[in-house]
Amino acid sequence: MSWSIHEFTSGAGVFDAGHGTQVDRAARRGLSPLARRRLGAFRRNRRAWWSLIAVGILIAISLAADLVANDKPLMVQHNGDIVFPVAISYPETRFGGDLETEADYTDPFVIDLIAESGWALRAPIPFAHDTVDFASDTPHPAPPSMRHLLGTDDQGRDVVARLVHGLRVSILFGLALSVVSVAVGLLAGAVQGFFGGWIDLGFQRFMEIWESLPQFYLLIIMSSFIVPGLVSIFVILALFSWMQLTPVVRAEVLRARNFDYVRAAEAMGVSRRMIIARHVLPNAIVAAITLLPFLVTGSIVALTSLDFIGFGLPPGAPSLGEMLQQARNNLDAPWLGITAFAAMAILLTLFTFVGEGFRDAVDPRKTIDPRGGGE
Repeated sequence: MSWSIHEFTSGAGVFDAGHGTQVDRAARRGLSPLARRRLGAFRRNRRAWWSLIAVGILIAISLAADLVANDKPLMVQHNGDIVFPVAISYPETRFGGDLETEADYTDPFVIDLIAESGWALRAPIPFAHDTVDFASDTPHPAPPSMRHLLGTDDQGRDVVARLVHGLRVSILFGLALSVVSVAVGLLAGAVQGFFGGWIDLGFQRFMEIWESLPQFYLLIIMSSFIVPGLVSIFVILALFSWMQLTPVVRAEVLRARNFDYVRAAEAMGVSRRMIIARHVLPNAIVAAITLLPFLVTGSIVALTSLDFIGFGLPPGAPSLGEMLQQARNNLDAPWLGITAFAAMAILLTLFTFVGEGFRDAVDPRKTIDPRGGGE
């Protein structure tokens, strides 16, 4: 039996185990019973479902990192006017100061100027990822306190603020690299599986040679003469990451090209490009979706590893790898190591649980009990 990504990802057809009925809204949207069963199976997997919710919350927080952790006020009311320093730069003279340069909102003088004629709404964490706390009475790295909930690093920067901004870099990087890997892997696997013959054989030999290269050492060598940055690291990792998906897609396409409706489309003169796009790829996309969370975790680990050994992002950029490096360099500050390792463990575990939930939900070997039972 074949299926498409639309059948699984359209958010309906969820089984209500408590009442023994299916959600009517799903039926009105025209989802197939197969799609409803799969989505219902995923939701009944509590570990995967709550992990997906937690991942969604982390993504939302990371996207709003500038609103969560920032040393600039989100909004300032001064002399009857409302301004938004978090989005627009204002000189100190705007608040009654003497300097034409951008106001330093951590300066007690600027804080007093704003308080004299108005008020300021600050972020929950009043520190940016690069804010150095010169007002701290404790030598850096400072242990957790009411001012810095997870302490500071050896440069006086708030650990929570760097964690929030580092999560944004890692999560967005992992998602973007995984999407590119899926797109390239789908295309390469579809071409291999559908055309077969010398095309398949030649591509298989190329992949065997490419996979035999010591990828990690190549990454280090290439990173040593390429200016570190998100774009350069992204391109380097994208050269290898797509190969994880290609064999899976190739196997699905080899299976799907022998379906009766594919042969009928060929007999009717439908172009091969149309057959691949409309009749073959939808079967492979399901396999790609089940692997996507695992590709994300692999991308995050790769970026973190390169950053940890100094071949990742530019110095000072917030990232999980830089936090691990801080923990290694400051063994007398255990809160740095605990925070870094806990953040990595939780993030990777959540994505892994989501991936397992997707895999189990689309596994045709599993029998879904409509009363909410197991296999």
